[in-house]
Amino acid sequence: MTDGDDRRLLRYGLIGLYGFIGAVHLVATDQFLPIMPDWVPQPRLVVIGTGLCEIAAALALMTRRLRRAAGIGLALYAVCVFPANIKHAVEGISVPPIPDTWWYHGPRLAFQPVMVWWALYASRVIDWPFRDRRIR
Repeated sequence: MTDGDDRRLLRYGLIGLYGFIGAVHLVATDQFLPIMPDWVPQPRLVVIGTGLCEIAAALALMTRRLRRAAGIGLALYAVCVFPANIKHAVEGISVPPIPDTWWYHGPRLAFQPVMVWWALYASRVIDWPFRDRRIR
C-alpha cells in the first residue's frame, strides 16, 4: 500500500466519521447541551454550528482544492471541543447512548491528539512520522 493509499483510507474514515457526527449534532442537538462548558455563549447555536462545520469539512476533504483547509479546520475543531469532552468525563454527565464510564472517557480523551494528527496527516498538511527519511 502506498502513502497515497494510506492517506486516502484515513481521509475516507474522517469523511465518514465527521459526516456522521455532524449529522448527529444537527438531529440530536439537545443531547449535546449538557456537556457544553458554562462559558460557551449560545450553546445550542454552537452545537448546530459545529455540526455544520463537521459536515462542511467532511465534504471539503473530498476535494483537492479544499482538502488542506479542511484538515486544518478539523484539527482545530478537535482542540476546541476538548473542554466539552473534559466536562463530559469529569462531571459524569449522562448522554445516552454514550457510556458514562471511564472505560469510554479515558480513551476518548487520550485519543483527541490522535484526531488532530489524523486530520493533518490525511489532508497532507503534515508527513510526520512517515516522511521519507532517505538522504537526498
